[in-house]
Amino acid sequence: MSTGESTARERVLSALRERADQIADRWVQLQTQQTPFGGGISESEHREEADALVGTLTTALDNGAPVERVVTADRELHRSVTEFSLRRARGGTTPTATALALLALKEAVLEAVQDTAGEDGDLFEAALLVNRLLDAAGALTFETYVGGREEIIRRQSSQLLEASTPVVRLWQQVLAVPLVGTLDTARTQVVMENLLQAIQEHEALVAIIDITGVPTVDTAVAQHLMQTVNAVRLMGADCVISGIRPPIAQTIAQLGIDLSTILTKATLADALRTAVKLTGNVSPEASEALAGS
Repeated sequence: MSTGESTARERVLSALRERADQIADRWVQLQTQQTPFGGGISESEHREEADALVGTLTTALDNGAPVERVVTADRELHRSVTEFSLRRARGGTTPTATALALLALKEAVLEAVQDTAGEDGDLFEAALLVNRLLDAAGALTFETYVGGREEIIRRQSSQLLEASTPVVRLWQQVLAVPLVGTLDTARTQVVMENLLQAIQEHEALVAIIDITGVPTVDTAVAQHLMQTVNAVRLMGADCVISGIRPPIAQTIAQLGIDLSTILTKATLADALRTAVKLTGNVSPEASEALAGS
């Protein structure tokens, strides 16, 4: 470490130690000016976050690691920066606002360095050090933010898949899965898992997969349906596919897709009647369902 860098490091450390409260207050103030508090983070939480990050930044810089590696080498600082970014990602803050928040910390630290340096202090080396230190923090913030948002999107997509593939118990030993929209590999897997689990829980003998709401059936969709039917049969249940409308029947025939081994029906009402025959169940629930169809 050069003499100039060593001096700059001590100057920045001195500012962080002596003006920690000032830096934290100024950082919160700058963030308030940039954008009103939101995303589920209150002003008091912002201040608590600022105190923690300024404190860990001081300790990490004092440990002597090269400036570019301080953020990644110090475990506590790395954790603080990561939590700072994840908190904003989960709160719906934009990446631009998150980046500006970290730039505001840089401004607050530089103001404190200038105050402690006095008129004779050369701020150039100190400013370079602060920039290198917090630019590394900015890179980690962006990386963490992107990862956090991707995880949120994956979780929301999974929840949407679950919600769009409900397994309905029609009556004793009979289940139904009404499908609406495109049936792709990921969704088929969710349908299969949910249906097999429901068959086990309800000791079902018949599962109806209704594709009335599926706009098109191509080779891939047909393969997905056949895989699901085969899995249901392995569980010891019969599977009926309903909703085979004329356009879909024509498409399946033109594609040469063989569904001869699968029990298919044109309407859900036909599938319900078939379920009664397969189970021999004429309970009040079954009668009501048939009457409604």
